Amino acid sequence: MPATAEAAATVEAAAPATAAAAPTANADAATAEAAPASAIPSPPVRRRHDPEGRRRAILTAAAELVIENGAAALTHRAIAKRAGVALGSTTQYFSSIDELREAALELLAEQIDEELAEMQHLIDEDGDDFDRLAEAMHRFLLDSRQVHADIALMTAGTTDARMRALALRWFDRMVDMIAARLGRERAIAIATYLDGATMHAALHDAPISPDHLADTLRALAAMPTRPENR
Repeated sequence: MPATAEAAATVEAAAPATAAAAPTANADAATAEAAPASAIPSPPVRRRHDPEGRRRAILTAAAELVIENGAAALTHRAIAKRAGVALGSTTQYFSSIDELREAALELLAEQIDEELAEMQHLIDEDGDDFDRLAEAMHRFLLDSRQVHADIALMTAGTTDARMRALALRWFDRMVDMIAARLGRERAIAIATYLDGATMHAALHDAPISPDHLADTLRALAAMPTRPENR
């Protein structure tokens, strides 16, 4: 066979093999294209740096522990565990357990202030409607979390002079709200009674009924007062 013919035969013999290899290459490319996105490694996720969010989580955890166990029982370890943060984070944002305790009690006082805003609205709207006032107070007393927060504040005020003003904030504000309509002496009597009703709710399965609250509020609103206190 001439050399030229022999070379042509060689090319013709190689052509089928090349053609057979092409589908395999195409199939590999199709497989790569069809691979799910999850098979492609994702870049590492960077932890979001949120110092304010971490501080808020620590403070919220401390406040909840105060409600459950009292302010005196707070520890850095318990707070860190509840907040889901490293133990060192508690001292990173609060220099001492006393500072953290005070901040937690302040947070609870602010939350109770929100409840008092409803009472303020009712008194401003119609301070002589004792049924509505009693219903609003009864709703507060049904909220065991708020009740125990108030008790925690009162307890802290009796054992720590620095917490006294914070513990008295609810009482003082209630007196100011009522005194505008009924005078200071009656307002003090009503606020003192409501403090007792709060303690009663903390110690019993159910708070004082709305009817009982309304009857007592009416009686205290009509109590005789000294001329100098009118």
